[in-house]
Amino acid sequence: MTILTLCATLAAGGCHKSQPAGSLLPDSLRLSAGDVVFRRCTGLVSRLVTWSDERPDFSHTGIVVDSAGVAMIVHAVPGEPDFPGDPDRVKMETPEEFFSSAHAVAAAVLRPRDGKAGCRAAQVAMEKYRDGVLFDHSFDDSDTTQLYCTELITHAYHRAGVELVDSQRHVVDLPGMHYRCIMPSQLTQSPFLQTIFMFHP
Repeated sequence: MTILTLCATLAAGGCHKSQPAGSLLPDSLRLSAGDVVFRRCTGLVSRLVTWSDERPDFSHTGIVVDSAGVAMIVHAVPGEPDFPGDPDRVKMETPEEFFSSAHAVAAAVLRPRDGKAGCRAAQVAMEKYRDGVLFDHSFDDSDTTQLYCTELITHAYHRAGVELVDSQRHVVDLPGMHYRCIMPSQLTQSPFLQTIFMFHP
């Protein structure tokens, strides 16, 4: 595995695509457009992501959107192709797939305090999905033509008029690489989001 491939996989949280074995979310929980969702997976690369974060609860994030009346999750993810040759990109999947207990061991849902802004952010995320925006392997949030997972969330909310995080970026140092990026913990600590569900093993 090359350094760049490792970095891309790290951003995905080390999850491997599989059929849902059951969801970590309770059946009674109803997701709303704009909810920011988090998961932590079981693989080595997921542990490396959480090791790099100051608050290592989660390794990946997405945003809930309304797709023809159905709650779906849009997220920027590498290494989870839907078909041969599928590029790393912004994807949409069901909550059951995103939170499948086959690979996810921790989960959280944070809801925006401003529901209207959340709906606007969800619409932006849906636009990025429909446009087939590619995953940002350079982890450069100054350029939003490509997006990594937390960058998608902060960009969508920025377009909706809300700054979820400040200008501080987390430094990730790995052999041959140096990145300044937004970590999942920065989103979980945002004052504009409130926790409505959290599960840790």
